[in-house]
Amino acid sequence: MNKQIRTCRRAGFTLIEVLATLLLVGIVLPIAMEAIATASAAASIARSQAQAAALAETKLNELIISGEFASGGGSGDFSPDWPDYHWTSQAIERDTGVTEVQVVVSWPWRGDERSVMLSTLVYQSIAQQ
Repeated sequence: MNKQIRTCRRAGFTLIEVLATLLLVGIVLPIAMEAIATASAAASIARSQAQAAALAETKLNELIISGEFASGGGSGDFSPDWPDYHWTSQAIERDTGVTEVQVVVSWPWRGDERSVMLSTLVYQSIAQQ
């Protein structure tokens, strides 16, 4: 007499499989969240730096076109559109007939001060026109 033993297999997960999955999620999830937070902070810094560079370029062009750089320097902010961004400028005589115009744009970032500096050279013949 040949008896066949039937085994009934139920679909689903075992307790060990569930615990292993929870352990894996518990390890991977904090690492993934830290990576997302780091990427978000890096994107925010990049956005602020790009905005500051654009504001510095605009202010540098404005100072050169108006001839205000010849007075030596100045400072201000970009209110009302960008009140957190502040600028300072200075003009430095570099060579005969050449002036370096620098614009520094700074802004607060998490209790610290960040800044971007742009500079260009202006010939006196252009400045006197």
